[in-house]
Amino acid sequence: MATRVIPPRILKTLRYNTISRPLNSAHPSLSATVAPINFAEKPEPTLQKPSTTDSSLLNFNDVQKLFSFVPTTRLLRSSAILHATAVEPMVDFGMFVMKSKLMEVEAFKDLILTATKHTFYEHFCAGEDIDTAGRTVRLLNDAGLRGMLVYAVEDATDNEGCDSNLQGFLDTIESSRSLPLSSVSFNIVKITAICPLRILQRVSDLLRWQQKDPSFNLPWKQNSLPIFADSSPLYHTRKRPEPLTAEEERDLQLGHERLLKLCQRSVEANTPLLVDAEYTSVQPAIDYLTYSAAILHNKDDTPIVYGTLQTYLKDAKERLLLTTKAAEKMGVPMGFKLVRGAYMSSETKIATSLGYASPIHNTIQDTHACFNGCASFMLEKIANGSGGVVLATHNVESGKLAAAKAHELGMGKVNHKLEFAQLHGMAEALSFGLSNAGFQVSKYMPFGPVEMVMPYLLRRAEENRGLLSASKFDRQLMRKELKRRLTAAVI
Repeated sequence: MATRVIPPRILKTLRYNTISRPLNSAHPSLSATVAPINFAEKPEPTLQKPSTTDSSLLNFNDVQKLFSFVPTTRLLRSSAILHATAVEPMVDFGMFVMKSKLMEVEAFKDLILTATKHTFYEHFCAGEDIDTAGRTVRLLNDAGLRGMLVYAVEDATDNEGCDSNLQGFLDTIESSRSLPLSSVSFNIVKITAICPLRILQRVSDLLRWQQKDPSFNLPWKQNSLPIFADSSPLYHTRKRPEPLTAEEERDLQLGHERLLKLCQRSVEANTPLLVDAEYTSVQPAIDYLTYSAAILHNKDDTPIVYGTLQTYLKDAKERLLLTTKAAEKMGVPMGFKLVRGAYMSSETKIATSLGYASPIHNTIQDTHACFNGCASFMLEKIANGSGGVVLATHNVESGKLAAAKAHELGMGKVNHKLEFAQLHGMAEALSFGLSNAGFQVSKYMPFGPVEMVMPYLLRRAEENRGLLSASKFDRQLMRKELKRRLTAAVI
């Protein structure tokens, strides 16, 4: 197996230990002892305001250095796209057009897809195929960033579609092996693309009912980790579900086998596999399959399988504590990607339609506190033991706090256990700021034909309105750098 290497640009900025190991290293963990967690109390977030010294870890004042690897043409396009997506009426109109019957008119559809390809698609996506995505990864690597490759298929309805999607994910992992070492940090998989959606819905219902009634028997259930907390919403399952039929059990087993095949290929490629989170109606089944795979493949102190936790959910931190404690007892190193969340509008609508309170935190401040608290917990855990964490945030304050926390814990900045991440085309200033400070930073890079990636783009537009309009920080810094370049050219 090849050991991950550190991009030369990052090496220049290191001040701490930078030893990196292969995923399959048999090195012992730093500490086998972790203080017990008191689940009777909800731990308060422990990420603190950074001191002046810690704040200087991230420098956003020197825009020339910040955007030094960004060509002027790309900077101009990025600035224009971010300005456009920050205008909500424009986003609303674009979504209306994309969902209208006009898209059934071939000539109109071709025109819209062509326009989308050369604007929003090229900004937020890595390319139409794995070769193009690979070239984008190489460009990122030259700039000191890494790529999370995302074959951007969505929900599958049958096993034929699942098998086709599986091949796309396998090809992605195989192709990533030909890219420069360390340039691909993770390969991404969506369970909804390799297991029929109806099966995930059925399994989630059955798991929720078992949470309500522990005596409820699920004969197909394999060894896993806690999926629910006491505070987890169970309103999706209103009545006792029927057991899986023999055919449904077979379909579930096929989905499990597809995931295990991806895990094995990831072990061979020495690149971890990160399972994306989705909407709460199917997330229990996704977590069940993810944790079952983690138990089988996560060895020593470095995970090969990572799950995703959406911290805008009220039960997120409690679930994180329960899962990591159970995994620790089993000797399973766990990896998590922490995100704020991407389905806020739909989750609230579903809960309201069923007469329940939204599972989402009541205020954005509560969501920030939950993300920061979970980040602090995971940083402390991996600094003193096994596991890994991806802090996927566009929030500058959270980035500063996490960087300061890592500094406080004495963690080496380029550390195989810690990765920061942002969407491709978003939060460029934060990405380069963290990279310039010596941390490993990845960009989430969906790729595929324009029409296939459209559901991803529409979801980003619909679910991330606040995020898009909050790109003001990036837009201001980009304008400042463009003005500097223009002045320098004129003078």
